[in-house]
This record gives sequence, structure tokens and C-alpha cells, in this order.
Amino acid sequence: MARIAVIGAGMGAMAAAARLATAGHRVTVYERSATHGGSVGRLERDGFAFDTGPGLLHLPAVWRDLFVKTGKEPLERCVELVQVDPASRHVFPDGTDVSLPNASRSGIVSALDAALGSGAGERWGEFLGRARETWERSRRPLLEEPLPADRSPLSRDPYPALRRGLFRRPARTLGEIGERELRDPRLAALLGSHAVAYGLDPRTAPASAAVLPYMEQTFGSWYVKGGLRALADAVYERCLARKVEFVFGAAVTGVREKDGRAAGLELASGGPVEADVVVCGALLPSLFEEHIGRPSHREEWPHWQPRVRTGRVSVHLALRGGREAAAVHRTVVHAPDPAAEWDAIAAGRTAPRPTVTVLRPDDPLLRPDGDHESVTLVSTVPNGLHGGQTWAEAAEHAADRMVEAAGAAVPDLRERILWREVRSPEDTRHATGTDRVPAPALAGASGAFLPAANAGDLPGLYVAGGWAHPGGGLAHAGMSGALVAGLIVEGAEFRGSQ
Repeated sequence: MARIAVIGAGMGAMAAAARLATAGHRVTVYERSATHGGSVGRLERDGFAFDTGPGLLHLPAVWRDLFVKTGKEPLERCVELVQVDPASRHVFPDGTDVSLPNASRSGIVSALDAALGSGAGERWGEFLGRARETWERSRRPLLEEPLPADRSPLSRDPYPALRRGLFRRPARTLGEIGERELRDPRLAALLGSHAVAYGLDPRTAPASAAVLPYMEQTFGSWYVKGGLRALADAVYERCLARKVEFVFGAAVTGVREKDGRAAGLELASGGPVEADVVVCGALLPSLFEEHIGRPSHREEWPHWQPRVRTGRVSVHLALRGGREAAAVHRTVVHAPDPAAEWDAIAAGRTAPRPTVTVLRPDDPLLRPDGDHESVTLVSTVPNGLHGGQTWAEAAEHAADRMVEAAGAAVPDLRERILWREVRSPEDTRHATGTDRVPAPALAGASGAFLPAANAGDLPGLYVAGGWAHPGGGLAHAGMSGALVAGLIVEGAEFRGSQ
């Protein structure tokens, strides 16, 4: 039985802790804040409740596997999962809009044809076929196995080339797919929105990001009754049931070394902690710089630009008036000029008219009664502002523009607002330790979009969570916990679950 110290109580870290404790290890989690869940937070006020992190769950099988492997009680006994249908609605600048059914390729094709014109659905369906090839080529090495020592296969983009006549030139970016293959600015915006949700510019995101809409539209979108925070609570309770110990208010300042391997933690207060193994589940810059390598050969990627550091502004709205029966859980209101939006973000400014995701869960647990509604607006922004502006001022201005845009999704929105709370990247940093939002691992681009490996450069040090392989997102965080636990329990030869 090893003594294992886990840094942070985020979802990936807790997933690793529960699995390691089930394997018989003594696990203690040290969390800088007063609660668990990391970015999966919750805001409560006046009978209203809101998720302050992710609003929907994809690939719930990842979390089902965690609960099966760590006890006899399945996930569905701990939380109530609800399929979201329609999965999403998209409102475009020209006034057209389309609602896409959940996990139905034929339904999506029909909806796009009806809303955007004959042929739109067919082009999207053909794109999904190529995205499926991308998924099948990259799924196991990119999501289910630790990063190999030889990462060259993942440096090449698995998105297949579209043959036209005698020429066969593969798209290099998601933006090129939209322009050359979808040939409709609305379809291009639909495609790009899946990258934008993770703070990626479609113009520079590799073509392999096609797996993002494929995963969502193939495996479906799910909501957790009571909000995604209920899932974080369930994982925390599972950790406690497996005898994982939690120490809150314990900021970690470094990793102790002895005989060339990790030997414990240094805390901001309370003295050193001894451990046989350390799992880092939080973004600690000094630790990443010293002991956690990031596989990247950016100079080999001709289309690569320095990744724009992005965060999110979230606007939580308490509304008078009940949610109409035809309301859609998630609506994306697209920016009139996506290129101008990303030019502004790259320059350290909030966009004059951003892309806004509107979340309207039909959940009585999030509102005081049927005569009120909880709504959350989310938009991607730079995590640092040009010219010394502070987020205290900029976030309110960004929120005004987001509310204006969201009026296309919520009838009479402005007149219904009782109050709002705005959260900027600075608020995210205070809550989670970082103002950035991690993106999923993506193949191609000479490895520029691969996160840190799960095994650090220092023996005995491992990494879980959104900043580690296979990257950001709730499902990916759960996968990282499984990979870390496998490496610790079975050793370096572990190649993922078979």
C-alpha cells in the first residue's frame, strides 16, 4: 500500500483518487479552496442555482466506468441523467436557425436541409463520415492510452483528404473544412462553434478537431438533474466511501524530492507532507515548468500560430416568468463576423458582438418556482486584456453585449431580468487557480495541441485533470484519472483498458 498525495480536488484528480483508493492505496487530497469539484462549481442565490462550469455532459460512459470500477453502486443511482433533446439550437446572423436532435445523424441531416436549404444536410453528413474516420484513427491512442514515447503518429492529422478530380489535398484546419468542404458560412459557424466552446480559434485549430462535433452528435448530450455540480458531489462522495481523505484550504507550493523521485508535498502552511507517489490535478506553473513535459514541435507546423490564451465570461441570470414549453436547453447565437471576433480576442479585447451559448435547463431544482427561470450565458474571451484594462470593468461591458445577443434565444430577456451575476476569467482564477479553460487533446499540428503526459519527468509524479492527457472537458478529465491510476497500479507498461 503506497501513500499517495493528490494535488487538487478537481474532477480528474478525484477520479484518480477513487480508483487508487479502491486498489488499496492510502490517498489524501490537498485542495487550496474550501470545496471539491474544481471548475465544476455552483452559484446559489435567492432560490436560484447555476452551474459555474460545464453545463452539459458528453460521453457519460466515462463516469459510468468510474462508478462501476470503484464500487457496486452505478452512476445512475447517484445522479439522474437526462438526454437533452434537441441537443442544441443554432441562431445565425442572417436570421435562420436550426434545432438539432440528440444523437441522430439522419435527424440532423434532415433538420439542416429544412433550415439551411437542400444539400446542406448532405454536406454535413458527408463531413461527419470523414469525422468518423478521424475518430476511429485517433480514438484509442489519443483518449484511451497514455501518450507513447514516440508521439510522431499523433503529430500527423488523421482527418482524411477530400478527393476532387485528380487532386487530393487534406484540410489543415477546422476553418479550411468549413470553407472548402461545407461551403456555407452557417455550416462553417456550426462546425467552428465546437472549437470555440473550448477557446480554440477555428482558423488555427487542426482539422482533427472534427472529432468534437462527431462525438457530440454520435454519443449525445446529457444533463445531470440538479446541475453538473451534482456529478461532482457524487464523485466526491464515492471518494469518501473509498476512504480517500480530503484536506481543504491546503495550498501546495511544490513537490518534495528524495533520491531522484517525488517524495511528498510542500504546503503554504502546515509543514511538509511525505508521500510515495504524487498526483498533480491542478495547474501549478512552477511544477509544470520543472517536472512536467509538454510534447510540442510547433516549428514543424506551418499553419500554427501561438495559441491565443482564452478564458470565459459567464453571466448568470435570474429571470421572472416561467420557461416556455418550447424552449431549448442550449442555444448558440453565432457572431455576425467570426473572423472579427477572433481578431479581437487575439488582440486582448472582448468582441463587439461575440458568439454566445445560452443554457436554459428545464430543472425545478435550479429555480425558486415555476414562475422563474435560471439562465446562463457563456462566451469565450481573452484571459488577459490589452491596455491595462481590468476585468471588473470589462466583464460588465461584455455581459451587456452577451445579454443583447442572447435576446435571439430568450424572448423578452431584458425585461425579465431580476438580477445577474457576472464571472470573468479573473473570477475563474480565484475559484480554480487558473483563468484559462483547457481544450481536449487533438492530433495533428506536429503535436502542438497535445497536453502534458500523465507521467511527469520526475519519477513518482503523475498528472491528471484538464491540463494533462487527454485534455480538457468532463469526459477527458475522467479519462485522465483512469490513465493515471492505471500507470500507478500496473506500471509504465500499462496501455489502457482493453
